[in-house]
Amino acid sequence: MKEWLRISCLLCICGFAREIRPSEPYLTEYLISSRANITRDVISQKVYPVVTYSYLATLVLIFLVTDFLRYKPLIILMGSCGTIVASMLLWTTTLTALQTMEFFYGLYLALEVAYYTYIYAKVDKRYYPKVTAHTRAAMFMGKLVAGFSSQLLINLKLMNYKSLHYITLSTQIFATLWAFTLPNVDKSLYFHRKHDVHDVQPTAAVNSSSMELQDAKSIKSQDKESVKPISPLNLLWSHFYNAYSNLKVVQWSIWYAVSLCGYLQIIMYMQVLWIEIKPNMEIAWNGAVDAVLTALAALMALAAGYIHAGRLKPLQSLLVLSIFAAMEGGAILLCCRTSNIYISYVGYILFGAFFAFSITVASAEVARYLEEESFGLVFGVNTFIALTFQTLLTITVVSNSGLSLNVRGQFTVYAFYFIGASVISILFVAVEYFIKKSTEKPTNIGLE
Repeated sequence: MKEWLRISCLLCICGFAREIRPSEPYLTEYLISSRANITRDVISQKVYPVVTYSYLATLVLIFLVTDFLRYKPLIILMGSCGTIVASMLLWTTTLTALQTMEFFYGLYLALEVAYYTYIYAKVDKRYYPKVTAHTRAAMFMGKLVAGFSSQLLINLKLMNYKSLHYITLSTQIFATLWAFTLPNVDKSLYFHRKHDVHDVQPTAAVNSSSMELQDAKSIKSQDKESVKPISPLNLLWSHFYNAYSNLKVVQWSIWYAVSLCGYLQIIMYMQVLWIEIKPNMEIAWNGAVDAVLTALAALMALAAGYIHAGRLKPLQSLLVLSIFAAMEGGAILLCCRTSNIYISYVGYILFGAFFAFSITVASAEVARYLEEESFGLVFGVNTFIALTFQTLLTITVVSNSGLSLNVRGQFTVYAFYFIGASVISILFVAVEYFIKKSTEKPTNIGLE
């Protein structure tokens, strides 16, 4: 087996095991049924928001530490955090313990950056498309297995909600131990970089008259001494500045962050909404819904990649995403305004599929304008912006210091959040189109 493929397989096994968390589709039901002092409102207002705050607070630090420690230790830490979360869900019951658990879960999510970027430090650039597909596919497969297995075990009454957490605990322990088998990384993007001609800056001019008196060997030695590597922080700032000084990167980054913010908020509170719609459901189909959503989202992401690649111009892409944002908002309205749990399930699946398509296109548009090595930094910053938006949204809509809306009211706000983003984007497309139309010859008119 080729070395790049062997490393990809090792990482994929780790990612696959990490995603097998069959307890997650039924987390809210488990918390309410297993803890006398935990209600739906407590979960919504005092427990789940901690994840958002923790994720936001740790993301930037994790990105830098991941690069400094060269990935593998952070992948091991990720598995350890998953183990801690599963253990606390099984063996703690107090509100404080739940909030502490949610902090570790936010850290667990932030540490995903190590998993996604490890492979790029270990394989040659020509294999990037293949290994990206492998690692993403492994995550999707893990989620599929988790969703279908949890639904099957619940329906056949082989396990209850608590028993599912033992499976989650086992897979997180396995992922942690498996991470030790990953090869060590000898370089990283910023702190352990292999320097080339682009990573140096002049420190002193070379005297041409003295060079004439030196042989080739001494000239080569002086050339080496006349340059020094760019510091990691300077290189980091250079990548950041070069990316965000491009208005197209800024435009698509804002779209990416706005879309991701809404998605994260909805998936976090969806189980709370379902309990509101059907509080005493004999068999909840959450696991099957998650599995179907995962499969459909994977197909939509592939379709987006195929349709977008070389086929859509930037303004056309923005118009498509504006339409999809409106459909996402409509799907969320379907979820929250119905009294039929199965219609809500369908709305959620449609929302997830539309989001998978739109976020794939947005990611491709951001990447279109980036230098290759700044991918991880820019998408990390964009995720940080999304989490900042999500924190503000949580404080405004969910927390007691804000509007403190009931769950249906919250989801109505989220629906119009997407619809509002769609309207603003369509107006932007129209304005830019007519500006271009007025400045170009009639034969060149078109969406660009």
